[in-house]
Amino acid sequence: MEKYQEVERSIIKKYRKPIWNRFIGGIKDYELIKPGDKIAVCISGGKDSVLLACCMQHLIKYTEIPFSLQFIAMDPGYNPQNRALLLSNCQLLHIPVKVYDSDIFRVTAGEEKSPCYLCARMRRGYLYRYAQDLGCNKIALGHHFDDVIETILMSMLYGAEMRTMMPKLHSKNFAGMELIRPLYYVRERDILAWKRYNGLQFLQCSCRFTEEGAHKPNGGGKRAQVKALIAALRADNPQVDTNIFRSAQGVNLETVLSWRRGSTARNFLDDYDGCKK
Repeated sequence: MEKYQEVERSIIKKYRKPIWNRFIGGIKDYELIKPGDKIAVCISGGKDSVLLACCMQHLIKYTEIPFSLQFIAMDPGYNPQNRALLLSNCQLLHIPVKVYDSDIFRVTAGEEKSPCYLCARMRRGYLYRYAQDLGCNKIALGHHFDDVIETILMSMLYGAEMRTMMPKLHSKNFAGMELIRPLYYVRERDILAWKRYNGLQFLQCSCRFTEEGAHKPNGGGKRAQVKALIAALRADNPQVDTNIFRSAQGVNLETVLSWRRGSTARNFLDDYDGCKK
């Protein structure tokens, strides 16, 4: 059996419950794939996006939903070794990737306040454009369960609002395009276990800003700090990550000070006196 077949088989055999079933569960619960979709699977070269590509390749072989796939990677300025690793992994796993070049790392290098935010926005814009040029109506990203709960806490601690990373979004800048996250339920620890089981090596972080920051006392950025906080809380309560996720599903508007939807804002005082018995 060839290596790519062994890797694909491990997803539906050894890791069927923690990876495959949760992958399928997210797609069904949030209606991420519909008949006629043409989906661009975006590959950064890291473990998450490559696992996503493998899952999507297996899914399209057996699903009854008619849809098609393109696999795209955007090189924002990788060093030659990182680009070579991305390409060799795609070749090993029989992923027919199309690579596009950009100068995002160079453009964001001079940004001091929020280079990660700017880089993420620019990368997503490029991916939308490339996908649209290929005739796709959706892009699929490799964000997983841990990314979701970290985003919830980051928004509360640093953004002063309650928000999460949604399983799907309509693009505001590219008409008719949508973003989906099929690994929404998959835990990072299970992705790491799958990677180790198959003896695979992926890009860790090709961002020069993060690599440099990781050597500083509080390096790695706010997300790394929140990840460490969740790990510490989980040591005391193994359900803490699940509880964080469920908090975004169980918002009780009766006990929220204020909320908004679009341009409409509401405050609990708006109805407070009218609710008196």
